[in-house]
Amino acid sequence: MIVRSLQDVEATDHFVDWGNGTSHRLLTDKDGMGFSICHTVVRANTVSLLQYRNHLEACYCIAGEGEVEDMVGNVFPIRKGDIYVLDKHDKHLLRGGRDKDLILVSIFNPPLKGTERHKLNDPAGSAY
Repeated sequence: MIVRSLQDVEATDHFVDWGNGTSHRLLTDKDGMGFSICHTVVRANTVSLLQYRNHLEACYCIAGEGEVEDMVGNVFPIRKGDIYVLDKHDKHLLRGGRDKDLILVSIFNPPLKGTERHKLNDPAGSAY
C-alpha cells in the first residue's frame, strides 16, 4: 500500500513549480503502478502551450476554473466536476481562470518519472 500526502511530496523533488503553476507528483513511475497521478494547480491568468508527446493525460477538475483550447480554436471551459482527456498527444493551450486557479487531478500513462519540467518559453510549446 502507498500512502502519501501533498506535504510529503513538497519535501521532495517531485514537487514541481512548472512556471504557470505547481504539480505534486503523488504517484510516479518508481511506484510501479503503470500510471502517475499529480495534483496540478494552474495559476489564474496564465496561458501555457503544452503537448505531451510521450504520455496520454486525463485531467479531472476538483476546484477552481479555467479552460483548454485545441489547436483549431475550440475552447472548452473547465470547472469543478469536468474532465478533459488528451488521448492523441494533443497540443493545447491550458489557461487558469480569470480570478481563480484551476486545480486538477492529472493522470499520465505511461507514468511520469516525477521531475519533468515544462519549458514555457519554447515557441513550439512545452513537451515531454
